Amino acid sequence: MHRTPLSRRTFGRLTGAAGAGLLAGGALTGTAHAATWRATGTAVAALSAFDTQMKTFMQARGIPAGQLAVTYGGRLVLARGYSTDSTLTVQPTSLFRIASLSKPITAAAVLRLAQDGQLALDTPVTSILDLPATADARWPQITVRRLLQHLGGWDRAISGDPNFADRTISRALGVPLELYPDDVIRYMAGRPLDHTPGTTYAYSNFGYLLAGRVIEEVSGLAYADYVRQKLLAPLGITRMAQGWSIARHTGEVPYRSQYSGVTVLDASGATVPSPYGTFSMRVHGANGGWIASAVDLVRWARVFDQPSAVLNSASLGQVFAQPETGIGSGGSYYGLGWLVRPVSGGTGRNTWHDGSLPGTYTLMVRNYQGASWAVLFNQRDDASGLSYSDIDAALWTAYRAVTSWPSGDQFPSYF
Repeated sequence: MHRTPLSRRTFGRLTGAAGAGLLAGGALTGTAHAATWRATGTAVAALSAFDTQMKTFMQARGIPAGQLAVTYGGRLVLARGYSTDSTLTVQPTSLFRIASLSKPITAAAVLRLAQDGQLALDTPVTSILDLPATADARWPQITVRRLLQHLGGWDRAISGDPNFADRTISRALGVPLELYPDDVIRYMAGRPLDHTPGTTYAYSNFGYLLAGRVIEEVSGLAYADYVRQKLLAPLGITRMAQGWSIARHTGEVPYRSQYSGVTVLDASGATVPSPYGTFSMRVHGANGGWIASAVDLVRWARVFDQPSAVLNSASLGQVFAQPETGIGSGGSYYGLGWLVRPVSGGTGRNTWHDGSLPGTYTLMVRNYQGASWAVLFNQRDDASGLSYSDIDAALWTAYRAVTSWPSGDQFPSYF
């Protein structure tokens, strides 16, 4: 239920007792055995460089579970699950939290509403949501487009990330933990913006939380239901779901971190493993709450290759259009849910997004030569101190090592 009348729809609650019971058996404990290596899915000799890079990367960091899917020319050419833990088998269809790879999904859902004539991207958010009185007169300058391009005026480097400020918000509003998204919105409406909307690019999880509420208000459906009906079902994607803070879906991997912290799921003050309660998946639904397999994600990414019944050519043009500000020195920018870099003299583009939460590191890449890949891990930190973002360069190295791409398509094996 919502605590404020921002919408006529409700968010589902997590199951309390069942979730608590799963924590004891669901959190991955102990030390991963780096010498252990298991892979599932079909090995493809021509693409062995991808397996080699994944093995080297995961073993160096003791990552228990990983997954990779690669497409070329719209065909699924590699689908693999990997594990360095002898007790854990990862299938190509195993489910992982995907963190901020959720943002391209949320942006596409907003675009679909615009495509269907249900909203305009330059409509102020204050004209859509029944917001409480705002403390900053510039809120009417926050448009739906600016939410999706991280130009809404919030800056976590200045005022922090409210999506991770659960206890602060609970105390300020006098509401109990676990928070609802509307609690975060009410709190932020009472605070000044860090920048005038449209003037400064600053990555904002809160902007995408708001976008999720826009989807609900305009569509009349729960956020996840709208995404499933309008975006995923037409592609035959049925495994993807909103993840839970403690309980796991059938087929979902456990998550691992070397850290722990105080739970934000209640006021007990209990210390919990970082992936299981130091943040609320309910709050992060639209900005980082989906779970998926890598094969689901590369199938989803095909939506952006060419016009379809999901997104037409006009919508795709909006996705990759330059924003009003925030162009990097190399010409890269954040479009609508995707980072974009023009390449090949401006005739092509590489697009990508990464994701990170305690117990999760993810990356999805689409390159201008017709290849794409999604990689998912159930860990983002370890005692080695090695970078996890290095997986980007590692997979580009594997891509460049391919001399002949397979002609077959594995998608029918998974959908």
